[in-house]
Amino acid sequence: MINITLPDGSIKQFESGITPMDVAKSISEGLARNVLSAVVNGNQVESTTPITTDATVQLLTWNDDLGKKAFWHSSAHLLAQAIIEFFPNAKLTIGPAIENGFYYDVDFGDEIFSEKDFEKIEKKMLENAKKKSEFNLYPVSKAEALEMYKDNPFKTELIENLEDGEITFCSHDNFTDLCRGGHIPNTSIVKAVKILNAAGAYWRGDEKNKQLTRVYGISFPKQKDLKEYLHNLEEAK
Repeated sequence: MINITLPDGSIKQFESGITPMDVAKSISEGLARNVLSAVVNGNQVESTTPITTDATVQLLTWNDDLGKKAFWHSSAHLLAQAIIEFFPNAKLTIGPAIENGFYYDVDFGDEIFSEKDFEKIEKKMLENAKKKSEFNLYPVSKAEALEMYKDNPFKTELIENLEDGEITFCSHDNFTDLCRGGHIPNTSIVKAVKILNAAGAYWRGDEKNKQLTRVYGISFPKQKDLKEYLHNLEEAK
């Protein structure tokens, strides 16, 4: 048995190998439905990550900044998946969560990505989200990773700076990306999406490097949250 210490100081005992989601279910089904991610011994992990030793566990929901971070980072995967469906020759680089929403930097090559593409990307993201695909994070060797991205100089550069044992991929549905982790349980939690802007951005912020297209988006677990956000955005303007 292992001891799980919760933020209120209470300690619960479980079999080794339990997940943060199991911990949530032991507290209440309502909590489990709202858990997006977790912090285990100070590290943010998926709600499905096995815990094998005594640990402190914080369960994250939409009300937590780190919960939003996992939500928006997972949404960046949905954005990249949709972009590749419409622009199969595009080269993906990085797609982090930011303070409000997320972005993905993309090399579209000779193709142009513009505001006229926003709506179809949003629709495709929500269409894919409804499939309820789980995010599966798994380790790969450096050689495997380099082979996977041999035609993508941006991902290759990132992988070259990593060592065996440090590299993970994340898959959901038919999409796989180089990724460190921090995802929501499945895509269906994303209920509302808006592509906000597309702007130029140099690879790694260096003007000597290639200019990419940075696609900004935001997403929410409820449509009314998106409407409220867009309303506040207009008010701020």
